[in-house]
Amino acid sequence: MVNLGNSWDELLAEEFGSDYYLKLRQFLKEEYFKSGHRIFPPMNDIFNALRATDYNQVKVVIIGQDPYHGYGQAHGLCFSVNKGTAIPPSLVNIYKELESDLGITPPDHGCLTEWANNGVLLLNAVLTVREGMAGSHRGMGWEIFTDKVIELLSCREKPMVFMLWGNYAKAKANIIDGNRHKILTAAHPSPLSAWNGFFGCRHFSKANEFLGEDRVDWRLE
Repeated sequence: MVNLGNSWDELLAEEFGSDYYLKLRQFLKEEYFKSGHRIFPPMNDIFNALRATDYNQVKVVIIGQDPYHGYGQAHGLCFSVNKGTAIPPSLVNIYKELESDLGITPPDHGCLTEWANNGVLLLNAVLTVREGMAGSHRGMGWEIFTDKVIELLSCREKPMVFMLWGNYAKAKANIIDGNRHKILTAAHPSPLSAWNGFFGCRHFSKANEFLGEDRVDWRLE
C-alpha cells in the first residue's frame, strides 16, 4: 500500500483502492519485475512529488508529461534530475528564464528537490516510463490519478498558481478553477518551442506577485 506520509494519504485513499488504480498497480508490477525493461523512476521514487509537497503546502503546480526515460535521470519530480546527471535541455531553458526573470544564477545541477520542499508541486501527468520509450506508460491509468490530484488542488480554498507549459499541460486548465487560482500558460521550455513563448513569459515573478507574502524562494543551492 502506498504511504505518502502526509495529508495526500487521506485525500487519495479512495483512488488507491479504485478499480483503475488496482489495474494500474498490477501493470506496474509486471513492468518492473517481469517485462525485461528498465522502468523509471525507481519504484520507491514514483510518488516523490506528492511526498515532498504536502497538499496544504502547495503554492505552485508545474505539470510535466511523463518522466525522463534515460538511465539515472528521473526521480519522481517533473523536469528534475538527480544531482550528478547532465541537466536536460528543457531544464536549461527553465533556468535561463528564471535568471532573466528574477536574476537568479542557475545552479550546476538539475535537482529541483528544494523547489518541491518549498511548495512547488512538480507533477508529471504520467508517473512511470520504460527506458528509452517516451510515453510508453500513457493510457494505463496514471492520467486518471493525476487529474484527480489536480482536481483536489483546484478545490482547495487557499489560492495557488498553476504553470502550464506546452499544449499537453494547457489542456489541464479545464479542470482548474481559474476564478480561485492563477493559471499561467506558455510554450513548452523544450528547445523546439521555448522561443515561441516560453522565454519572456516571466512566470516566476508573476507567481510570486500573485502569492504575495507566501511567495516561493526559487533559488537552488
